[in-house]
Amino acid sequence: MTIKVGDKVPDVGFKKMGENGPEPVAPSDLWPGKTVVLFSVPGAFTPTCSAKHLPGFVSLSDQLKAKGIDTIACTAVNDAFVMGAWGKSQEANDKVLMLADGAGDFIKACGLELDLMKAGLGVRGQRFVMVVKDGTVTHLAIDPPGTFQDSSAEAVLATL
Repeated sequence: MTIKVGDKVPDVGFKKMGENGPEPVAPSDLWPGKTVVLFSVPGAFTPTCSAKHLPGFVSLSDQLKAKGIDTIACTAVNDAFVMGAWGKSQEANDKVLMLADGAGDFIKACGLELDLMKAGLGVRGQRFVMVVKDGTVTHLAIDPPGTFQDSSAEAVLATL
């Protein structure tokens, strides 16, 4: 079943790249008492994700935070090393938290898997964005496979 507005986010953690390697990010560190924009991309370093999706959130991070967003986070079914390197290459720095969902546990718990086996990419996450307020989804936009529109930083900013 696909997650929807009004649902609590799954109690699933992520990994992020730290100074000494991958570090866990517990749900209790991410959601409680915060308003978080979490967006998902099918894969780090892929064309649309690198040219439009992540750069949009990096460039609009100050505007999103001015609207009450505490954390902007990007996730993909990639490991922490890849997410860390991608964040560095895109200058996400302290603007976007790069969260690895290496085994796709979060994506699966949300019911937002994307089967890209025929393209040689395995099971990934759909392209989506959610606004999570104190652990509850208050906004969710899922782009149909192969498209990029409703999950953009500009679209999220317009809803806040």
